[in-house]
Amino acid sequence: MKIPQKFFARQHEIAADFLRELDKHLDDVVSGRVTEMFEVRDFAELIHVHPTHLSNTIKSATGHSPCYFFEERLMDISKSMLQNVSMPIAEIARTLTYDPSNFTKFFKHFSGQTPKQYREAYFQSISQNKEIVTI
Repeated sequence: MKIPQKFFARQHEIAADFLRELDKHLDDVVSGRVTEMFEVRDFAELIHVHPTHLSNTIKSATGHSPCYFFEERLMDISKSMLQNVSMPIAEIARTLTYDPSNFTKFFKHFSGQTPKQYREAYFQSISQNKEIVTI
């Protein structure tokens, strides 16, 4: 049986809606407009689909689960925030709705290093790049 083309278009529409809402939600979290992280069911409600359908559709359209995109975006935001030396790691954790110790576990799981190690390595690489440029 041939699958209608509009089926694939709807899958990609749902995936795009999810990614748009995810970015919007994470912007709201970082700016402090919301203090709770959404779950898949919250995104599903926003785009008017069942949570299971959302998860299955995202997986089918992209090859990855919704959590993959959530975690990827959170890591990008975390790394960006860690590049600001004046913001304590505990404050970054709280901004992203984490307890500081859970944030460290989350970050280490996905990056292989603690937030402190990432920050130190980042600033060390910056200082090495400046030395290379000045030589």
